[in-house]
Amino acid sequence: MIEIRGLTKVFGEHRVLDGISVDIREGELFSVIGPSGMGKSTFIRCLMRLLKPDAGSVKVDGQEMASVTSEFTLAKIRRSFGYLFQEGALFDSLTVFENVSFGLKYLTDIPKSEYPRIVREKLALVGLKDVEELKPAELSVGMKKRVALARSIAVEPKYILYDEPTTGLDPVTTGMVKDLITDMRKKLGVTSVVVTHDMNLALEISSRVAMLNNGKFVEVCEPACFRRSDNPEVREFMRISHISKE
Repeated sequence: MIEIRGLTKVFGEHRVLDGISVDIREGELFSVIGPSGMGKSTFIRCLMRLLKPDAGSVKVDGQEMASVTSEFTLAKIRRSFGYLFQEGALFDSLTVFENVSFGLKYLTDIPKSEYPRIVREKLALVGLKDVEELKPAELSVGMKKRVALARSIAVEPKYILYDEPTTGLDPVTTGMVKDLITDMRKKLGVTSVVVTHDMNLALEISSRVAMLNNGKFVEVCEPACFRRSDNPEVREFMRISHISKE
């Protein structure tokens, strides 16, 4: 479980995260929604200490992240996380095989002889095969997302973080990504955290939804409850997202 208490992050005079407290339960799919620029990506980067909070506590399976000073310990904790970046962030100069096996090389002591098997397995999990020798430039947008996800699960993380996974995608590819996220939860039993401005996506896939606005979670509840929320900030965001209460 990820336990968050009083999480605060400030950039200059802008308090992006302002005392957030929430528990993300083992095995759930927890989505954070809200307008662009409200700190959703900052939130997940603080979870795995890519950014250090200015105040508050983030505990991952009982380990306080903010107090970790050892790079070795921090790297060990980060191995619990798979991170799907907003743009995929594949290495253009590397093949699909090299991209997917990248974390195996730097985050594990798994023998190189095992890499081909693991890469094939993870690519198969995301619905790809016979693409190991291709470069990112030879892939479609949807295939790039799949390869990026295969890379994030190669080290068998306990948590997968998705940063705006459907931004800029067409409806067909958006549907594919939605299915991938739910499949990974079912097939791997991982805890998933999705940050997105796409309320339709969040309401369809999540076990709970949190809305981030002005640095705070103004609502945290299950999708059905979220649709019926009387919170004016939630109601307005649902209105501009064309979401009904039903």
